[in-house]
Amino acid sequence: MSAPRFTTRPEIDGTFGVVTTTHWIASAVGMGILERGGNAFDAGCAAAFTLQIVEPHLNGPGGDVPVILYDAKTEKPEVICGQGPAPAGATIEHYRSLGLDLVPGTGLLATCIPGAFDTWMVMLRDYGTMRVRDVLEAAIGYARNGYPLVERIPATIRTVEQLFREHWTSSAAVYLPGGKVPEPGDLFTNVKLAETYERVLRECEGGSREEEIERARKVWSQGFVAEAIDTYCRTQDVFDVTGTHHRGVLTGQDMATWQATIEAPIHYDYGRYRVFKPSTWSQGLACLQQLSLLKGFDLDKLDVTGPDFVHLIVEAAKLAFADRESFYGDPTFVDVPIETLLSDGYNAERRRLITDTASMELRPGSIAGKGGKVDARISSGKRVAVGATGAGEPTVGDIETFPSGNTRGDTVHFDIIDRWGNMVSSTPSGGWLQSSPIIPELGFCLGSRAQMFWLDESHPAALVPGKRPRSTLTPTLAYRDGAPYLAWGSPGGDQQDQWIPQMFLRHVHAGMNLQESIDAPAWHTEHFPGSFWPRTSRPGVVVLESRFPEATIAELKRRGHQVEVGGPWSEGRLTGARKEGNRLKAAANPRGMQGYAIGR
Repeated sequence: MSAPRFTTRPEIDGTFGVVTTTHWIASAVGMGILERGGNAFDAGCAAAFTLQIVEPHLNGPGGDVPVILYDAKTEKPEVICGQGPAPAGATIEHYRSLGLDLVPGTGLLATCIPGAFDTWMVMLRDYGTMRVRDVLEAAIGYARNGYPLVERIPATIRTVEQLFREHWTSSAAVYLPGGKVPEPGDLFTNVKLAETYERVLRECEGGSREEEIERARKVWSQGFVAEAIDTYCRTQDVFDVTGTHHRGVLTGQDMATWQATIEAPIHYDYGRYRVFKPSTWSQGLACLQQLSLLKGFDLDKLDVTGPDFVHLIVEAAKLAFADRESFYGDPTFVDVPIETLLSDGYNAERRRLITDTASMELRPGSIAGKGGKVDARISSGKRVAVGATGAGEPTVGDIETFPSGNTRGDTVHFDIIDRWGNMVSSTPSGGWLQSSPIIPELGFCLGSRAQMFWLDESHPAALVPGKRPRSTLTPTLAYRDGAPYLAWGSPGGDQQDQWIPQMFLRHVHAGMNLQESIDAPAWHTEHFPGSFWPRTSRPGVVVLESRFPEATIAELKRRGHQVEVGGPWSEGRLTGARKEGNRLKAAANPRGMQGYAIGR
């Protein structure tokens, strides 16, 4: 028997349950729920509320979330859509009347209906077993009593410090305690947010579990939370990335008329595996399209740190994401040609575009009567994460890497499997502290997901009231040989469906366990337009971790890739969990020194 390969952490192995998240505190909270008899869905709710507290620069109560799950009782995968749509007042005409050609990347004009809270209540009601207090009490405790700040939080606050001091003073009151940027390791509180959740509990508790959950949903969407949001958006002119002040269009009526929905996932069969994703209101189809393109190559023979492996996946990603830009949108508004985009014939034609040389073109496919014009804005410099205005992609690009290996940005993610075989994967995001000002009465801010709409009526992702933006959020589930097998995902904006297939392909073709697949050197391309303001692209750019062999980097440059070398541990925040019989295994990303997998 050969010696095991070194990994930064063990691949967790047990039979009782596994929880893996992007923050160790949330992992511990989720595992605590399993230990108390809760199932994976109870644990997911508790972990999600905790992540809102301990990673406020990456997600919050005013944000949005997709969930993909496997319910052992019904024996089928399902998606809970917590991506709130555009408010009734969010029309292209209104935004153009303000002199805008893009939805701003910050402020109240970028706000969709907050979807996170209702999503967790729907999951708790339909799949969980516990009460609202059970899944909220840990988050309330950390908000009221404090949690240790990871390095990224003060770094993000420092980036937007002047914005807070000069314009978003309600955010300064929370995130600049004593008038100063807090230090890493400080115990940090958000008492007002704790009070918001405590009031939700006071107003919902009593009666059956289901009655309690329904009251909590109503308190949020029609009670004091909605009232505070309505008043704030109607009365506050908020400074945003345009350099001017704008009032929001989100109303209490918008919140009262929206609920999280349960729907079927889309899928693609790749050898022994069936990979499931949320539909085209997310970018998940881009992962499936890459698998369809790559099915035509023999990846088993390739070194996962070699130039052939990287080149093929990068070129497939360029084609899939070009199609994302042309075809994807909310399927309740747009007829997205999903079957064609995943078909063997279509991808055989697309595959012929992959040569030994890196493409510098943005090349969406052609499907009669479908698709829209691709706005290939070329960046004049390097892509940035959070800028001084609070805008920018909340993930990688040219992101400052700290000595510890931390990078700014991202969102959050978790994967959980319990002893009954229930599985859940979710990527909560939005409502991060740099998206818009704190609403003083609530202790949290609204999200900025509407920046992913285009102000072009002919485009599948055009802004329309009631329409979901084409989100980057994209958790993943897979069957193997017809049985539920793997739940995984990553924060990372446009990079999510680059790192997610990389991990999967290393696991499938190189036989790496989950931890090895996460630890392996990774990369991303910035070839296509970004989903975040200002929506620019950097043709041919591939950013690789410095742990790649020098020969690989040299060969990729020779093939024409615009190679940029990042820090050794600078790509992705993947987590994953898998089930083989009664064995449950999990792994977490070491990058940033936050993610943790727990199980037994």
